[in-house]
Amino acid sequence: MDLKLAVLIDGDNIPSAYVKEMMEEIAKYGNPTIKRIYGDWTNPKLSKWKKVLLENAITPIQQYGYTTGKNATDSAMIIDAMDVLYSEKVNGFCLVSSDSDFTRLATRLREAGMMVFGIGEKKTPNPFIVACDKFIYIEILKNMAEENESEAAKSKSPQKSSIDKVTPKVIKLISSTISDLADDDGWAFLGDVGNLLQKKQPNFDSRNYGFQKLTPLIKSIKKFEIEQRESSRSSIKLIYVRNKAKRTN
Repeated sequence: MDLKLAVLIDGDNIPSAYVKEMMEEIAKYGNPTIKRIYGDWTNPKLSKWKKVLLENAITPIQQYGYTTGKNATDSAMIIDAMDVLYSEKVNGFCLVSSDSDFTRLATRLREAGMMVFGIGEKKTPNPFIVACDKFIYIEILKNMAEENESEAAKSKSPQKSSIDKVTPKVIKLISSTISDLADDDGWAFLGDVGNLLQKKQPNFDSRNYGFQKLTPLIKSIKKFEIEQRESSRSSIKLIYVRNKAKRTN
């Protein structure tokens, strides 16, 4: 069943430059039936957002900053989220912000059985990230936009400043996840590995490391073996992965 999503955007906390890529990303996970952005639209800082709202059918919600130093936008967004939850018109939320103030909201929505996606910058505090089912970095969407622009020039340079390195910690996470799911011969279905990685670490995304899919990321790491198997139900080949056995002298 296609998820009906409420997309709630913290206009004070998110750049407008990659809203097109952001909406395309959200569409991968469900149908964004509600799209709202919160902020003080009398503030010149939000002027860039105004240009992209109509193009993407996002409804602006006016929220005046009543008190200096207090974020009224957060409160308005949280209240609206609870109203939408109780309306039972959606079965998932996408919270677009880099602000840890939405950690409790994400937790509460998941407690109510909602699927919760988060989108924010890499500076987003970890408590908000882990409170979501899946968290996507805006820097990833920025890379996608840049790659689309350079496609005509056939530029294939994944080593951009916002690409993370595959560290021993990442390799250990993948390795332990394979072990958790492995059969007696050590093989695990890659689809299950991807799902468990997401549960363990909501911001895990192969695109963080310059790969569009999990398979090429796994292939780039020499500590894993990959095997393709014929499916008994369809012509699609199933991909399995296992940890390479440690050599003993």
